[in-house]
Amino acid sequence: MTKTDPTVLIGVTGCIAAYKSCEIVRGLQKAGVRCKVVMTEHAAEFVGPTTFRALTHEPVAMGLFDDPSDPIHHISLAQECDVFLIAPCTANVMAKVAHGIADDLLTTTALAATAPLVLAPAMNVHMYEAAATQANMGVLRERGVRFIEAGEGYLACGDVGRGRLADVEAIVRRTLDVLAEIGCVVAGEESATTEAVRPGGARFEDAGAQGDLAGKRVMVTAGPTVEPIDAVRYISNHSSGKMGYAIARAAAARGAEVTLISGPVALDAPTGVNVVRVQSARDMLAAAREPFAASDIAVFSAAVADLRPAHPADRKLKKGADDDALSSIELVENPDVLATLAAGKRAGQCVVGFAAETNDVLDNARKKLVSKGADVIVANEVGEGRAFGTDDNKAWLVDAQEECELPLMSKDALAEAILDDVLRRL
Repeated sequence: MTKTDPTVLIGVTGCIAAYKSCEIVRGLQKAGVRCKVVMTEHAAEFVGPTTFRALTHEPVAMGLFDDPSDPIHHISLAQECDVFLIAPCTANVMAKVAHGIADDLLTTTALAATAPLVLAPAMNVHMYEAAATQANMGVLRERGVRFIEAGEGYLACGDVGRGRLADVEAIVRRTLDVLAEIGCVVAGEESATTEAVRPGGARFEDAGAQGDLAGKRVMVTAGPTVEPIDAVRYISNHSSGKMGYAIARAAAARGAEVTLISGPVALDAPTGVNVVRVQSARDMLAAAREPFAASDIAVFSAAVADLRPAHPADRKLKKGADDDALSSIELVENPDVLATLAAGKRAGQCVVGFAAETNDVLDNARKKLVSKGADVIVANEVGEGRAFGTDDNKAWLVDAQEECELPLMSKDALAEAILDDVLRRL
């Protein structure tokens, strides 16, 4: 019997890889799967239930008695799902499932579930290789439990070996395969299982949310600006442009017409995106005026230099000959690209700003929300290996009513979360 619109129950356990469950949810959703989440109390130490509630638009189950309207919560969860995926699955939870121990909502649901059970282990290499763990895996395999094997590499504890959570795209693909085995049909299934991932992240070619930005125009600013001191020197910052490029890439994959205004970066142009390359803050403002006016969504992720040299030299200033000019460089204020354009925001247009802060992140983001005229500020903490130049990021979405904390995740996943938030505002 064929079933459409299947439901996957995702179990999240107390592992540092729990943040990747957010990406698993997004990957399955993009393939047309309804996702619900059940998590252990220890998992909430790594990722809060609010995050999963925002991603799934479903209640998040944690305690046996956390839903007064459903006195037999573990049974209803077990009956509702077509596949129960536990990712990441710790050694402790695996041992409980193997021996029928049901002492919390997740393990009680696992014992009650008749749907296929899929486990994606994640743990220290020595825990993974321990005889007890291997024996538990053997018992579960004999009972028909599917495993998505842990990968090898550098682990969070500093050890190297097998034990890291499998790649998100592999987990999503395997889950979709299990759904297909039991006769469930999901949107984009064929594409997701044969050519699952676009370069740069887990975005399926025929995802369920593929067209949710169709007909929308999106403008994104990205990267740093450079402000010349002379013909060879300049003032700039550490922005890599990765976040802005991820947003542009994700918006294009979801059907939008995207214009990316990019400062100097070492990144390839995203496929299907109109890229306008600029150097200075004034260049960026000039290039962004027309796309901003035409946009439905404008995302200002560029790290624009606040100041510029007042009198840049058209040649290289030389030590000895130009010591006076080099010893004191007069600076003047650059135009504020976000505030200038947001002042002309029209009704129905959504403006997203970014706040890169080293301290008082939320306070500064709230101030920026007001001073810049944005609808929402994506706030993140920078410095000491955070945000600038990295492939992942932790952020807060701040608007006039509330702040939503997002866990550490890949910039591709964060781009999707930002676009999801924007769509709700539109």
